Amino acid sequence: MTTTMEFHMAPTATDQHLATARVPGRFRREVAYLLSGLPLGIAAFVLMVTGFALGVSTLILLLGLPVLGGTLAMARWFARVEAAQIERVSGRPLPPGAERTPRGGWGLLADAQGWRDLVHAVVAFPVRVTTFSIALAWLVGGVGGLTYGLWSWSIPRDENDGLMDLAFGLTGRGPDIAFNTALGVVLLATTIPVIRGLATAQAGLGRVMLRGGSL
Repeated sequence: MTTTMEFHMAPTATDQHLATARVPGRFRREVAYLLSGLPLGIAAFVLMVTGFALGVSTLILLLGLPVLGGTLAMARWFARVEAAQIERVSGRPLPPGAERTPRGGWGLLADAQGWRDLVHAVVAFPVRVTTFSIALAWLVGGVGGLTYGLWSWSIPRDENDGLMDLAFGLTGRGPDIAFNTALGVVLLATTIPVIRGLATAQAGLGRVMLRGGSL
């Protein structure tokens, strides 16, 4: 009788150390991705909406063809920037887009990938506003709450108008500082999963809409 034995090696201390060391780098990329997404999203949204509206309104005069063609070209550029950011933050490559080279005339409007890129720029704008706002509030709120005891003295207020007084009838700066410090600790303790979830949601939208990939 032959007995087959399988050995499962537990993660070594070195493996755990490397995994832990990768977290700050990935976290920085995710934060940069979320915070840079808003200005990029504003530019893309304004240019896409303006270009599309102007192109459609002047299409009957044939002036709309080059306007729409230029708008689709800009949509392609924004999509390439977003795709590069998604690959960098997720560590996964995106499938190639189905881009076509416009041939002038009505062929300018035949680039299906360009239209998908344009729609993404519009749809992604409210998502970017949301993820940016939550990420910034979480980071600033965490740091601000944790250090609240160092700068709360600069806030002009009466002793009895703090949140703890309104909610629980506890007066004075002590309970107010304790509450805000505890809130800061909670926010900072949950920052990594919250930021990762926001980055995953924003990148997932781009992955699906720009390249037809899966979440």
